[in-house]
Amino acid sequence: MTGLIQIDGAVVLDVIFESVRDAATAPDLVTVAVSLFNYERFLGKCLDTVSQQLHQHIDLIIVDDASDQDDSLRAAQEWLSANGHRFARALLVRHARNQGLAQARNTAFTLSRSDPVFVLDADNQIYPRALSRLLGMIQAGNSAAYSQLEFFGEEKRLGYADFWSQQKFRRGNYVDAMAMVSKASWKQVGGYTPMDGWEDYDFWCKLIDAGLEAVFVPEILCRYRVHSSSMLRTDTARADESVRMQMVSRHPWLDL
Repeated sequence: MTGLIQIDGAVVLDVIFESVRDAATAPDLVTVAVSLFNYERFLGKCLDTVSQQLHQHIDLIIVDDASDQDDSLRAAQEWLSANGHRFARALLVRHARNQGLAQARNTAFTLSRSDPVFVLDADNQIYPRALSRLLGMIQAGNSAAYSQLEFFGEEKRLGYADFWSQQKFRRGNYVDAMAMVSKASWKQVGGYTPMDGWEDYDFWCKLIDAGLEAVFVPEILCRYRVHSSSMLRTDTARADESVRMQMVSRHPWLDL
C-alpha cells in the first residue's frame, strides 16, 4: 500500500508509513486503531502503552485526521520508524482533509486485517493487560468488550463504566469509545456516524438496536486523560437540543 488511496469511494488517504513484519495474520491478531488530530504532545506516551502490551500479535493503524496545529504527523512517523518493528503491521495514513472522529475510526476499521479492533484516541493510554483481557471476551462471541476507566491528568478518579444494559443507556452514555469491537459487528451496524461528539453513544445504541451484546470487564485496563480539549471538557458533554432530538429520532427508546 503506497501513496494516495481511496476508500468508500470518497475518503482520500495518503499512506505515510507502512511496515509489515508478518504478512500472514495470526489467529489472535488484534488491530489497535489510533485516532490522531493535533495531539502531538500526548501521542508518544499513548503509543508506548500499545507497544508494551503483553499480547504479542498486534497491528497498529494510526489515522491522522489532517492535523493542522502541531507536528502530530511527523511525531507519529518518527515513533513508527523507531518502534514499528514491534508490530505485525504498522500503518500511518492521513486524511487529505479533516473528516471528523467518526470517519477516522471508520477508516481504521476499513483498513484493519483482523476482526478484533481496539479503539484508542491519541491522548489516552492502556495498561499492559488490556488487549489480552478484552480479546478473550471477543473470542467468546461478544460484539464488543470494554473495561473500567482510570481518569488521569487534570482529574484523577475512577471512571463510570458499568455492566451492559439498554436500560442504563436510556438516560445517557456510560461506556467510553476505548473498547475492543468486532469488525463484523461494526460493519453490521454501518460503522460510526458523525453525531457532533456523540458518535460513541450512537454506536453503542446501534449495537443494541441490532440485538448485539457487549461485555464489561470490571478491571481498570484503560486510562482516560482529562484535559482542556478532551471530550469531557468540550461541547461533547453538553450536546444541544438538536443533537438530543437526533439521537431520540434514531433510537426512540432513549429518554433524553
